[in-house]
Order: sequence, then structure tokens, then C-alpha cells
Amino acid sequence: MVAGLSLGAEDKAPFVRVSPRDPRYLELSDGTPYIPIGLNVIHPGKAGGDGTAGLAQLGQWMKALADNGANHLRVWLSIGFFDVEHAKSGVYDEERAKRTDALLALARKHGIRIKMTMEHFREIDPASPRKTWALKPLHHTSQGGIAASTKDWFDGAASREQFKKKLAWYAARYGSDPIIYGWELWNEVNCVHGGDYMAWSELMLAELHTLFPQNLAMQSLGSYDGDWGRNAYRRRTLMKGNDVAQVHRYLDLGAQFKVCHGPVDVLAADAVRDLLALKPGRPVILAESGAVERSHSGPFKLYAKDKAGIILHDVLFAPFFAGAAGCGQCWHWDVYVAANDLWWQFGRFAGAVKGLDPPSEGFEPMMLEHPRLRVCALKGKRTTLLWCRDKANTWESELRDGQPPDEVRDATLDVTPLNRVRPTTAPAEGAVAIAYDPWENRTTPLTLKAGAATLPAFRRSLVLRLTTK
Repeated sequence: MVAGLSLGAEDKAPFVRVSPRDPRYLELSDGTPYIPIGLNVIHPGKAGGDGTAGLAQLGQWMKALADNGANHLRVWLSIGFFDVEHAKSGVYDEERAKRTDALLALARKHGIRIKMTMEHFREIDPASPRKTWALKPLHHTSQGGIAASTKDWFDGAASREQFKKKLAWYAARYGSDPIIYGWELWNEVNCVHGGDYMAWSELMLAELHTLFPQNLAMQSLGSYDGDWGRNAYRRRTLMKGNDVAQVHRYLDLGAQFKVCHGPVDVLAADAVRDLLALKPGRPVILAESGAVERSHSGPFKLYAKDKAGIILHDVLFAPFFAGAAGCGQCWHWDVYVAANDLWWQFGRFAGAVKGLDPPSEGFEPMMLEHPRLRVCALKGKRTTLLWCRDKANTWESELRDGQPPDEVRDATLDVTPLNRVRPTTAPAEGAVAIAYDPWENRTTPLTLKAGAATLPAFRRSLVLRLTTK
């Protein structure tokens, strides 16, 4: 099921799992396909100072997502609004936890499954000369904690045992809850200031599987934007117990990788293909994306001009059509998505994949050559999907230079190269063909002639679906 579910009793509702039919994709434990559609909604933004107002804001955003076919979001349990360990290291606030209880109740109401991120701090020493926005000094010995440094916190036996107790505390409260998509140990764990975070991750992933045997377990690394990420992403992606191969990548003109400076659909698809090339045998998800000022110095200033949501559109569509298990998951939910009222973009992605069962299709991702379009194709056993993106329309042309998107007219697409994959299910042979315009929310029947289709006029992008009779 692509859209959100109206979940009933917890003991009867299905869990999200890696599909046994095709481990590159997800499904529910009752065999229903599950394509995660959503974004990061880490906290309630400016409403977060007050519990009631903050939950009301989260509820509004969740309703907007559900109304547009979304079924997934990510929160940080360690952010101030939800953090139960805010007064003393190893002490958990039952009253603060009621906000998480209420969040999960909202999720059940709207049929949206939640990725629960456990922690995000980068430093615990309040006297450290390294400046960071993510300081958690209560773990430091000077503040009554049990670790003398961040390295000590990750490597020390006492702090490791304390973190296991924290996981057990959450398991006692929320264990075996199917509205929880999965548990993520850390946000971008490689950004911490010291310690063997990889060994720590291996240990704690195993603990997650013991405590939450029916939920997914995963870990995340920072934006994959430079050479640092090659070995780190390889080790984390292939790590035992890491159920989902997540990747973060942003449009960032300060990034080392030049691909991060260009079209958003290209940088998003490239990140997914890099992880798929490792053959992880598990789903790949672009779990954070969007656009930032140089070297993550703030939200992208051109967001204010992106009233149509071209950056969000590319983040949503490009990863899936490159072989990811779901849409790309945007950051800046408040200052970009909500500020520009772009919730409808999730509905357009949901419309493009409506009724699809990826594990049954065995999709093979590929690219087709075209002089005007970048064409990403998913060739399946019965269904072939193609996403056609106008090369001339980018964030630079539309947002920086103010050029409206041109209309693509009379474009012809030859799909016969798809026959090289599973030629017995060639889409040109007796296929039902339709074009879906996600910008106009319009479907148009197509006719294939000699393996080619003349596309209806469109701007920016178009989706083709070819179904073998």
C-alpha cells in the first residue's frame, strides 16, 4: 500500500520489514507492498516551546502529509521537544515522554509510520574548543555524567551499558509497536568529536534487534559530499544489523564532490546508485536531502523562490527511479516545505507509484539516451516506469536565473533499449502505455509505434507507465 494506513489495534497491525521477495524493497509483514513516502519532521519548529502547541503543529503537518498519500516521517527523540534525558545523564523523564506517546497516537490516526532517531549530539565536553550546535554536556563528568570525553562516551564500558539501558527503557515503553517504522541509532554519527563510532554502531545495532525484533534498525552518516564518505559509507552500508542502507546528500556549492553543485535530480540519483553498486542486499533510501548554503551554513536562500517545489520534486522522484526503495526524504520541512505549502508534491509522487508492488516486479534500473531529457527507467516483470526530466530546467535556470520552464513539445522516446533487460517482457509488445504529468496531475493514454512513444507536451518532468497485458 502506497498511501497512509488507518491503523487499528497495535497487536493486529503489520510491521514494516525488508521484503523477503526482493530485499531491495520494503513491505508490510502481511505482504502488502510499502513504499515509504515522506520527509524529515524533526521537531515542531517555532511551536516547539509548548507541548500542546508543538503537538498541534505536528498534527497539522502529519494531516497534510496523509492527505497527500504520504506514510512516513522521521523525528529526533533527542531534540529538546522530545528529549527524555534532558536533566541528568541516565535519568529519563516520564512526563516528557508523554509527547512521544502523543506523537505516536497522531501517527496511528494519520497512518504515518515514524522513524525514531535516538541521538544526535556531537560533543559532551562543555570546555571543548570545538564549537558545535549539538552539545550535550550532561554526559560529561564535570556535569555529573560518567564520561570524561566524547571518545570516552563511545568507547567506555560504563557509558555503553548506560546507553543499552536507555534503549531498554524505550523498549519497555514502545516495544512491538507497528506504527514505528524503525529505530535509528544516531543522526550522522561520523560527525561526533571522538570515539570508535563504527564499533559502537555494530554493538548497538545488535542491541536494537534484540530489544525491537519486529522493527527495522539502522544508522546514518553525514552528507555524502566528499572522499571521506567512500570508505565510511561502504562500511556502514554493509554493516551487519543495518537493515536500511541510508544516504544523506544535499545541493551544496561548498561540497568537495562537484556532483553536489549541479542538478538536484542528478546528485540524488548518483548517491543512490553509489550505494546500490555496493550490492548491500537491503533497501537503499536517500534519507536526507534538499539544498543548503555553502558547507551546510544554513538553508538554501533560493528556497524562497521555489514556490513550485522543483527541488522537492527532484528529491522525491530521482532516488526511486534510480532504484531506491522509496522517495527521497527532504530536510527543511518547516522553512521550505511548509513555508511554501508544498505538501501536494508528495501526492504527485504517490500518484506516480499508485498500485505498484516493487518486490513483485524485480525492477532493473537503467538510463535511456535522449537529446532533451534525462530518462530514468525501472524495467519490471509486468510494469516499466520511466521518469523523463527536462535537462534544460534546473535550480540554476529557474531559481537563480529566473527562467520559466519551457514546454517540451513533440518529444519522441524510443523504449526499445529496455528490451535488453528481460526481452520476453519487452514493453513495446502489447503494452498499455500512459503518461502522468505530476505538475498538472494529469494522465494521458499513449500509443507505442515501433517501440517509440510521442510524449504529450509537458514542463519539467513526465512519468510513463508501461504495463504488459
